[in-house]
Amino acid sequence: MEQKQIRADYDDRHITVYQAYSPAIADPALAAGRFVPPFKPGRMTWVKPSFLWMMYRSGWGAKPDQERVLAVRITRSGFDWAVRAAVPSDEGVGRKPDVRVQWDPERGLHLQALPHRSLQLGLAGEASRRYVEEWVVGLTDVTPLAHRVHALVRAGDLDAARALLPVERPYPEPSG
Repeated sequence: MEQKQIRADYDDRHITVYQAYSPAIADPALAAGRFVPPFKPGRMTWVKPSFLWMMYRSGWGAKPDQERVLAVRITRSGFDWAVRAAVPSDEGVGRKPDVRVQWDPERGLHLQALPHRSLQLGLAGEASRRYVEEWVVGLTDVTPLAHRVHALVRAGDLDAARALLPVERPYPEPSG
């Protein structure tokens, strides 16, 4: 299972990452179009470019304090900077790097582990502040999409569920 690949929904300038929050954080952020208090810039926040990995982590947007799933559109330049600066989580013990990377099993429609790994980036300190103040260009509440896909999976209509998923394709290795 060592195959690692960043798969994401992206264009020439932006990439979508996902996060799940409580309504207390998500509602003000969506109203403002950016992260605002009670979100705390500088504090560790994990972003995931894989929609299905976020569904696994948030229980389809049903776990406590993860009831709202946000698609966060950020600049590719910021994302690339973070990937280049990332230190593997297991190497960050004893020190506090601003960017940590974790590779976890990608997930399928039934949230089962797939035989390749998907990226998670932990942003803290300066990286978290830059994420909030510079990189975020838009927030979209995808909780209704998560619930629709989940309902189709539960009903056994995997083709219809798959058709609703964001198109994620291999992301080029950040250079520089």
